[in-house]
Amino acid sequence: MKKPLILVTNDDGIDSKGIRFLVSIMSEFGEVVVVAPDSPQSGMGHAITVGDKLRLVKSDLFGDIESYKCSGTPADCVKIAKHHILKNRNIDLITSGINHGSNSSISVLYSGTMSAAIEGAIENTPSIGFSLCDFDPNAYLKHTKEHIKKIVNNALNNGIPDSIALNVNIPAVSSEDIKGIKICRQANAIWEETFDKRHDPYGREYYWMVGNFVNHDKGKDNDEWAIKNNYVSIVPCKFDLSSKRGLLFLNEKWKF
Repeated sequence: MKKPLILVTNDDGIDSKGIRFLVSIMSEFGEVVVVAPDSPQSGMGHAITVGDKLRLVKSDLFGDIESYKCSGTPADCVKIAKHHILKNRNIDLITSGINHGSNSSISVLYSGTMSAAIEGAIENTPSIGFSLCDFDPNAYLKHTKEHIKKIVNNALNNGIPDSIALNVNIPAVSSEDIKGIKICRQANAIWEETFDKRHDPYGREYYWMVGNFVNHDKGKDNDEWAIKNNYVSIVPCKFDLSSKRGLLFLNEKWKF
C-alpha cells in the first residue's frame, strides 16, 4: 500500500524541539516532508509574504527526511510546499506543531501554528495543529505521543470534513493524569491587553504589550474547560468567518 504523504510545519521554527518530536511521530505513519520557518514566527496569525522575496533552503536537521527551511510565515510554508515543492503530489495530511504554548480559544486567531493548519484547510487538505500548554522550549513532550497518534490515525482512516482544520491542545500534565480526548467548541475567552510604557537607553519612549487571559465561558463543552480538567481538546475550525446571526440581523434591521 502507498504510504500517506504528510507535510509537517510549525511556527516556532524548524529547529524547535516540538517539530522534531512531531516529525518522529509522523514518520511512523507515512512519508514525511518538512517545510518550516527558518526563525520563530509565533503570533504571526495568517500573515503571508507579499511584495518581498521568499527564500527556501534545504535542511539536514531531520536526516533522510526531505526538509526545507523557509524565510516566510507558517502560511507561506504551506503554500510553497503545496504549490512548489509537492506541486505534482497529493498531500494526505498537514500537521503543524507541536507548538510550545496553548492555542486554545481566541488564541487560534493569532497563532501561526493554527494558521498553517487553516491554510491547509483552505487548500482542502486535511490539517491539524498540535499545541502543548507549556511555553517552555524544552518542555517534556513524550506524554503527547499516544494522543497525537490516536488523532492522526483517525484523520487518516476516517477523514476530516472539507475546509475544516483541527485545533488540538494537550495539557502539560503527566500521561497518567490525562483523562482522555474531548471534541469541543472554542471557549468564549479573550486577552485583555495593557501597554506598559518604557524608555530605551537613549530615553526614547516605547511600549510593551502585556495582558491577562480572561475566560468568560462557564460551559463544560469548550476547550478551556477540557484543558483545565486534564483532557486533550479538539476544536474543529473553519476559515469562513461569516456570521449567521449577523446576516439575519442586517437583513432584518438595515434598510437601503
